[in-house]
Amino acid sequence: MSAESRAAHISELEIGTHDGRRWAQVRATFGIGAFGVNAWTADGPDQIIINEHDETGPRPHEELYFVANGHAVFTINGDEIDAPAGTFVFVRDPAAKRKAVAKEAETTVLAAGGPRGKAFEPVEWERGVQALRHWETKDWDAAIAELFELHGEFPDDATILYNLACAESLAGQRDEALEHLRRSVEQDATFAELAAGDSDFDPIRDDPKFSAVAGQTDAGSPSS
Repeated sequence: MSAESRAAHISELEIGTHDGRRWAQVRATFGIGAFGVNAWTADGPDQIIINEHDETGPRPHEELYFVANGHAVFTINGDEIDAPAGTFVFVRDPAAKRKAVAKEAETTVLAAGGPRGKAFEPVEWERGVQALRHWETKDWDAAIAELFELHGEFPDDATILYNLACAESLAGQRDEALEHLRRSVEQDATFAELAAGDSDFDPIRDDPKFSAVAGQTDAGSPSS
């Protein structure tokens, strides 16, 4: 195989399990610069495989999903799309809310995207995702060290701040986790909703400061 081509099995690209799904780092592994592409695999049925989100951020773009294995159900702006293996789902409008739930274990969804009529630029959230491999081993000290170093390079990156807060919460560093989560939400308000349902914050969910940041009315009851 030439230097201009490369092949890899999805298992070689996965960087660990988080919240019941495995993420395959496709774009960064291959050094793809023309479009964004990654893949997610659910460990079990009824697992959210694509979190609810839109693509209206600094670089709005279209997305194409492909169910490579298993069976998923997409919800696009409230409309359900049944998607067994082999199904493509295209979301043209960056403002459309979309999510997907795996109906079978080992469901794999490939997502590719890019802006219409503009050059692709890698998104910031990919900067710190390598640190997610520490969730598999529960080595929170290593995760914190890696993310804190990245935070020094990119102090206003909301995703790095959020993942740092997750690791600190799991490590029992309550004050640090709350501060970094607060700063993440200041940079990107969508992380408040994500934090409300993220089990990584269960150790600090009873803190009134967490409720204030995540917008929860019942601090003692984790969101589902």
